[in-house]
Amino acid sequence: MPSAPHGRRLDAVPGPFTPRTPRVVAARRLQRRRDRETTGRFLAEGPQAVREALARAGTVVELFGTPAALDRHADLAALAAGADVPVSEVTDEALAALAETVAPQGLVAVCRHLDVPLDAALARGPRLVAVLAEIRDPGNAGTVLRTADAAGAGAVVFAGDAVDPYNGKCVRASAGSLFHVDVVRATDPVAVVAALRSAGLTVLATTGYGDSDLDDLADAGRLAAPTAWLFGSEAHGLPAELTAAADARVRVPLHGRAESLNLAAAAAVCLYASARALRRPAGPRGHTAGESAG
Repeated sequence: MPSAPHGRRLDAVPGPFTPRTPRVVAARRLQRRRDRETTGRFLAEGPQAVREALARAGTVVELFGTPAALDRHADLAALAAGADVPVSEVTDEALAALAETVAPQGLVAVCRHLDVPLDAALARGPRLVAVLAEIRDPGNAGTVLRTADAAGAGAVVFAGDAVDPYNGKCVRASAGSLFHVDVVRATDPVAVVAALRSAGLTVLATTGYGDSDLDDLADAGRLAAPTAWLFGSEAHGLPAELTAAADARVRVPLHGRAESLNLAAAAAVCLYASARALRRPAGPRGHTAGESAG
């Protein structure tokens, strides 16, 4: 297998791949959900996503890049080569065909699906879980996934008829977080709630009409236990049966005149309220351990 001057492994076919090269054509098909499901593969675009994908051993199947991008990100090319991942040079036109952004950054990786069974994810004992129930918008889903990762969640569950977590827009919105947490796909959201509760997590459903106020729960110390948050679609909210199955129905207090928060903002508020409670040392109410009350 030939190598470039800086040591990266290159495909044996001479010259950069074009949009008509069979491997590029096959990779481009992964922009469609049907082909992602059939092959168990998806595309990760841009250096940040590629870096995080390479950091998860066995995830990247092939790295495509323009000569300029592979030179600019020689460290990523070297990481791929070190993991015995083929690095294929492509023309700008081929890269544009693989990318789904207006201004692609020159790198696209073909990755294996990352699905973890729900029971395996719960066996790791996560203290914070986000459940995306029936959420269809890939940008919202990816943003919530990124926020859940930042807040320290161990798993994100795509439940019911939810968006494909490997949708290109979802992958990009996650900003690499897709590769950090356990990604679970489950067809029955109510069964997910039962499994979460059996694993010892308190299940909280977010709704604008909840009978519990988020601030009140935090003040009462009820967010300090392992918790799973249920988030529904921005357009329709949570299904009624799922809201009823939760341990509590929680509303985010609105102190101004806004009618509501969008899904991503509400999820961030809830997940960070839990993150703070889970990490706060035990001590007198209203004070951290070692902090004087006076």
